Amino acid sequence: MSSTVFKGGVHPDYNKELTATMAVKTMKPPEKVVIPLQQHIGAPCEPLESIVVDAEVKKGQKIAESSGFVSAPIHASISGKVTAIGPYNHPLGRPVESITIESDGEDKWDESIKPPGNPDNLTPGDIRKMVQETGIVGLGGATFPAHVKLSPPEDKKIDIVVINGAECEPYLTADHRVMLEKPEEIVFGLKMMIKALGAEKGIIGIEDNKADAIKVMEQAVSEEDNITVSPLHTKYPQGAEKMLIQVTTGRIVPSGGLPLEVGVVNHNVGTAVAITDAVREGKPLIERVVTVTGSGINRPANLLVRVGTPVSEVVESCGGLKENTLKLVIGGPMMGIAQPNPEIPVIKGTSGILALTDEDVYLAESSPCIRCAKCVDSCPVQLMPTSIAQASEHGLYKRAEKLHAMDCFECGCCSYVCPSKIPLVQWIRIGKAEITKAKKKQ
Repeated sequence: MSSTVFKGGVHPDYNKELTATMAVKTMKPPEKVVIPLQQHIGAPCEPLESIVVDAEVKKGQKIAESSGFVSAPIHASISGKVTAIGPYNHPLGRPVESITIESDGEDKWDESIKPPGNPDNLTPGDIRKMVQETGIVGLGGATFPAHVKLSPPEDKKIDIVVINGAECEPYLTADHRVMLEKPEEIVFGLKMMIKALGAEKGIIGIEDNKADAIKVMEQAVSEEDNITVSPLHTKYPQGAEKMLIQVTTGRIVPSGGLPLEVGVVNHNVGTAVAITDAVREGKPLIERVVTVTGSGINRPANLLVRVGTPVSEVVESCGGLKENTLKLVIGGPMMGIAQPNPEIPVIKGTSGILALTDEDVYLAESSPCIRCAKCVDSCPVQLMPTSIAQASEHGLYKRAEKLHAMDCFECGCCSYVCPSKIPLVQWIRIGKAEITKAKKKQ
C-alpha cells in the first residue's frame, strides 16, 4: 500500500467486473476507416502531398504530419484507397479534417515498416526519434505526444519515470488487461523511457483493486534493480498525473506546473507497450486496446481496434446496443464525452466505449447551489469548483482564471458529489476554453 494518499477524490461504483476477466481479442480489420488529423494535444497534422483522393496506401504508411514539435504524425491503419479528405465528426464534438480509406482486403504492411535493429545499440536520441516517427501519444486519454515528454529542457533533470497502471476510471479495464497480458513489453518500454531520459529509476503505480495485475507486474520487474511496483489505494482519480506522482514519489507538482519541474515524467502502460512495438518492430501506432462495456452492450469485451474504425462497427462486433440504451460515452463515466450517435471513429485516445441504459442514467434538473462544499471537499487539486463554475456561467472568465480554473483537469468529482446536480465540469470546461482563447489573442 502506498504511504501517501492525496486529498479529495471519490469512490464511485467501479463496475469493472463486466470485462476485467476478459482477455483482449483482436477485432477484424474494418472495411473503411476515417482517420482524423487531430488525435493529440498540439498542432494538427496535414496530409502529405502524396495523400490525395484515389491514392493507394498501405498499413503503417505515414499519411499526415505537422511541422510543429508538439504534434505526432498519423499513419494508415489499413491498406487500400483514399476515398475522401475533409471534415468528419470527431469524438470531441466537432468536425475535424480527416482522411477516409477504403480497404483493399489485403491489409499489407508498408515496406518501410521493419525492425530497426538491436535495441541495445540505440542512443537516447534514437529512441526519441523512433517514438516521434511512429506517432506515439499518451494512451491514457490525454494524448500528449510521447516524444515531447521524453525531450525535457536541458535544465530539467528527470530522475524518475512513473508508469500509470492505476486505471481508476470506472468500467474501463483495457490497461488492466494489458498489464496481465503484456507485462514484459511494459517493462521493456519503461526501460527505453529511462534510457531516453537518463533517469535513475522507474515506478509502476497500480490500484490495489487489481491484485492480479500487481502480482504479474511485480514478477516482471523482479530482476530489475531500478524498477519497482507501487500498489496504490483505490480511489478516484488515483491515476491522474499529479495525484499519481504525489502518491508514488511524494513529490507535489506545483499549481500551473508540469511533472518535469519535480524531476518526473509520467506515461501510461499502453504507451509503454507502443514504445516497445516501435523500438523492436518499427510499428507505428495504428491500433489500441479499447474496453467496450456497460449495461447497454450485449457482449462487453476488451478489443484491439484499428484507429479510424467506426464506433458503430465496434459496438456491433460486441452484439450491438440493447433497446433501452440511453447514453453512449467515449471514455469512462467520469471523464468521458457523451456522443449524439455512434458514427464517429476510434482515435488514439479512445480507451473505452461505454453504453448506459435508462436504469443507469439519472436524469434530473439542476437546482441552485446550497453551499454544502461537497465539491470543494472532493476536488483533488483543492479548488473551489462551484465558484469557478458560477464565474464561468456569468462570463466572468478573468475571475475564473484567478480562482485557478486552469488547474482543473476535469475529473468530474465535483459533479459526481453535487446534490444540486449542477453541471460543474461543463461550466469549468467552458471557462477554460474562453481563458485559453483570450490568451491566444494576447
